[in-house]
Amino acid sequence: MEDSKYPPGWDQERVRRVMAHYEQQSEEEAVAEDEAAFEDDTQAMVEVPKELVPAVRDLIAKYNQNRKASA
Repeated sequence: MEDSKYPPGWDQERVRRVMAHYEQQSEEEAVAEDEAAFEDDTQAMVEVPKELVPAVRDLIAKYNQNRKASA
């Protein structure tokens, strides 16, 4: 995949590192990571219909861009 197909800040090497992290994780480590995500009070887990996922991702991306611009 070309670098231009990756999100900003990502490239093939970063994708490989992330994949390696999850492939090498034990089941216990994976569960602990998932549980920690649910305990983070700065985040929320929300169930949405699959057809809305692209719109939600776009909204999050715009939010993040605005936060970076105002920082």
